[in-house]
Amino acid sequence: MKSYDKKVLDLSMEAGRILLDAGAEIFRVEETIERISRAFGIEKCSPFVMSTGIFLTAENEEGEIYASVKHIPIQGAKLYRVAAVNQLSREIVEGKYTLEEAEERLEIIKNMPGKRPLVRILSAGLGSGSFCYLLGGKFTDMFAAFLSGVLLYAILALIDKREKKTSKIVVNCIGGFCVSLFAVLFYRLGLGNAPGKILVGSVMPLVPGVSLVNAVRDFAEGNYIGGGVRFLDALMVALGISLGVGLMYILYYRLTGGIIL
Repeated sequence: MKSYDKKVLDLSMEAGRILLDAGAEIFRVEETIERISRAFGIEKCSPFVMSTGIFLTAENEEGEIYASVKHIPIQGAKLYRVAAVNQLSREIVEGKYTLEEAEERLEIIKNMPGKRPLVRILSAGLGSGSFCYLLGGKFTDMFAAFLSGVLLYAILALIDKREKKTSKIVVNCIGGFCVSLFAVLFYRLGLGNAPGKILVGSVMPLVPGVSLVNAVRDFAEGNYIGGGVRFLDALMVALGISLGVGLMYILYYRLTGGIIL
């Protein structure tokens, strides 16, 4: 296959890989690969995307075949990268980029940093306090949920810095344990009157909302395998959170001989 055609298909594959790694829906990944390939002159392009991998075959005008397979483990959502690749693909179709310029732009998107840890920590606190308010919590409950969310994401940020990657189930189990522990501690310290509302508010940053929505969208598009995998992933996250919360309250009951909720 010609060097130019191979570069086009490598670019399309890399764009799809970034999207899938960032938590994009399967139909979005397939459309983006096809859109970029056709914009640069590759008409016969057949991407097959699953939740954890991309299979791409294509044929140029001379009948030469291109085939590539990439394995992409399920990761957390990175919506800023999804938006950036979407915008790039549309600008490619409009003819705003040459192949070399598109490669440079995609490399920039691939290395885009996420939000700083401090921003994520404060956002988790604000989200926790807001959900606590929506559940009927008072100001002291909101403040306790805010502190719980801040402490939760501070701990998760420390775990994320570990050289060896921690299992997603373990991370969510630790998160569920911590938020329930913080809810009990703040309640016992007199900061808040509704430990249940504090707990539910502060656990919201852990809830896999994006994965669940994407699973439903994949189901709606007929991608039942992909939707099922994403739904199972969201279910495993919820299981990890539940195990952490349940473990903490079992320990609390064993140590104090009473229940709090």
